[in-house]
Amino acid sequence: MAGPEVTLSFDNGPEPEATPEVLDVLRHRGVRATFFVIGQKLHDPARRALAERARDEGHWIGNHTWTHAGPLGDRQDAGHAEAEIGRTEAELGPLSHPDRLFRPVGGGGRLGPHLLSEAARDLLIARGNTVVTWSVVPGDWRDPDGWPEAAMAGCLPAPRPVLVLHDLPNGAMRHLDAFLGRLRDAGATFRQDFPDSCLPMRRGTPGPALGGYVNLAQPTPARMG
Repeated sequence: MAGPEVTLSFDNGPEPEATPEVLDVLRHRGVRATFFVIGQKLHDPARRALAERARDEGHWIGNHTWTHAGPLGDRQDAGHAEAEIGRTEAELGPLSHPDRLFRPVGGGGRLGPHLLSEAARDLLIARGNTVVTWSVVPGDWRDPDGWPEAAMAGCLPAPRPVLVLHDLPNGAMRHLDAFLGRLRDAGATFRQDFPDSCLPMRRGTPGPALGGYVNLAQPTPARMG
């Protein structure tokens, strides 16, 4: 039986204390991934240079909101979609993947209607974005030493897992090289593209799963006089 074909992604960077190590490991292992970056971090020239390095080494760069302040489906304030999505797209500029990859904030890896507001959905459609979700979130940000076991358990039984790790300076990525070696030893291979099951919107065209990721705001009932 063939092993899983793993798509590897990294969220919440770039970070000078973590991203270079990740890029070194990926180059050593011959694995190409996608980095979903936080827009405001690219204001720092050192962090932007890391995103440029990632792109130049064949990795894809995607949008993970401007602030990562929380799931957009929990937001109803005017202008939040443009402030979080549109502003990051503008900051990315030529770094952005041609499909305008966007990963919503999950709030701990959860999937559900909290991911997108109606305003965010409409903006993503208008801009022709591709929305990318996930299937394996081993929690490396909260368990920097135990995440490889959770990641192995999540990836090995699935034919096309989309794994989310984080290039953050908490020490978790010191296990990345050994983890990738373990996956390969278990029969896994790596590919950069995303399965349809994790693409609820492709180039601005909603798929049937998108409705489950949008918080449809309920109108306020009229007061009875």
